Amino acid sequence: MRTTVQELCELLGGTLAGDGSVTIDDVASPETATSAHLVYTASAAQYRRLESRPGAVILDHETHQACPQTDADAPRILVGDPQATFIQAMLHFRPPAPRQQIGISPHAFVDPSATIDEDCNVHPGAHIGPDAVIGNGCDIHPGVVISAGCHIGDNVTIYPNAVLYAGVRVGNRVIIHATAVVGADGFGYRLEQGRFAKIPHTGTVILEDDVEIGAGTTVDRAMIGATVIGEGTKLDNQVMIAHNCQLGKHNAYASQVGFAGSVTTGDYVRCAGQVGVADHAHIGTGSTLGAKAGIRGTVPDGETYHGVPAGPEREQIKLHLTLRKVPEMRSQLGQLVKQMQQLQEQIDALTGCRNDSAAA
Repeated sequence: MRTTVQELCELLGGTLAGDGSVTIDDVASPETATSAHLVYTASAAQYRRLESRPGAVILDHETHQACPQTDADAPRILVGDPQATFIQAMLHFRPPAPRQQIGISPHAFVDPSATIDEDCNVHPGAHIGPDAVIGNGCDIHPGVVISAGCHIGDNVTIYPNAVLYAGVRVGNRVIIHATAVVGADGFGYRLEQGRFAKIPHTGTVILEDDVEIGAGTTVDRAMIGATVIGEGTKLDNQVMIAHNCQLGKHNAYASQVGFAGSVTTGDYVRCAGQVGVADHAHIGTGSTLGAKAGIRGTVPDGETYHGVPAGPEREQIKLHLTLRKVPEMRSQLGQLVKQMQQLQEQIDALTGCRNDSAAA
């Protein structure tokens, strides 16, 4: 789909700076772009690091002012939000495939007591259990299991081989990626006469509106009430949320984050990869947990924590800088020990001489 920069600029609602007759046929990253590609940069620093020669660049007005354009530079499309505009251009060149309209496949199992609203696609091999309720405009892909009594909202997409255990409740516009498991029993046991006895988990899981659950992610059901994933929260692939957790709205967790049981969070919490949170901890609104942080207790609102055990960012930076000096300090300590030994030997020698003189 070849498009001139002028046509693109009009489509994107930007301001053109440079030759609008250059033709573009795709988008690319700044590292791989050629003269037929469109790229974007989000800052003057990123623009200055641009090593490829793209056909055109999307950037904001501040970057355009900070990096004066020369005759050798690619034409520019000036906008307010370069990333959002680039996404719009990307979908122009790479439009998403149209939604399939297959209805309910005869090769899916749908219990007679289940309710499925209009405009739903249920692919071959899907299994929908007794008394399940599925809203309008849902896509249930091959191998999905929706167990007894689940309630699914409107415009939900569940990708292949995801499993929803009995009684799970899913809001509107939720996306559940392949092999995710929602509603498995929590990891709860008690010792009885030297053996682990399983604690029944009779609660459920609630995924509120606009939640996204990554591939291979697991969300366990509560023992009594509900494990809740708050509205707009996004969980990456291979995240583990244990029983009884209560996550706020618009949280975002990267891959391999693990929450133990009964953790609570505020809204807009962010977790980098491999964060581990101990049971009954609370993560305050607007806080950020750095990669591999180990969390216990309470993280106050708006704080950034790093390290194991995790602490406030400034404290952890000081600790890290101190630890980097440990080899040098160890060497200095060794030298001090040697000097002390030498001084002690000299003192002993002087003391011995004095004793000999006194005895004479």
